[in-house]
Amino acid sequence: MKAIFIAYNQAYGTEIVELLEESGQRGFTQWIDIQGRGGEQGEPHYGNHAWPTQNYAILTIVPDDKAPGLMAALHEKDERYPDLGLRAFMWNVEEMV
Repeated sequence: MKAIFIAYNQAYGTEIVELLEESGQRGFTQWIDIQGRGGEQGEPHYGNHAWPTQNYAILTIVPDDKAPGLMAALHEKDERYPDLGLRAFMWNVEEMV
């Protein structure tokens, strides 16, 4: 199993959840209205008057065989809209309860 953490601009709205559903991934945990800033070129997303946008984040656990396709779809979406900001990180899940 793989854990995929996705942090993305709120402007994506429900698109990331829809992408998960299209890939057959049902389970996830979502955080909304979170703050952050990209490491290299990203603008701050603080939800204040100077930097009004915010981010959302999702953590989903996927089977090993589905993970590469999901990561590729996320990468394609990020390349299509580079100014919005989308980051996805994947790591191995050692154990689940």
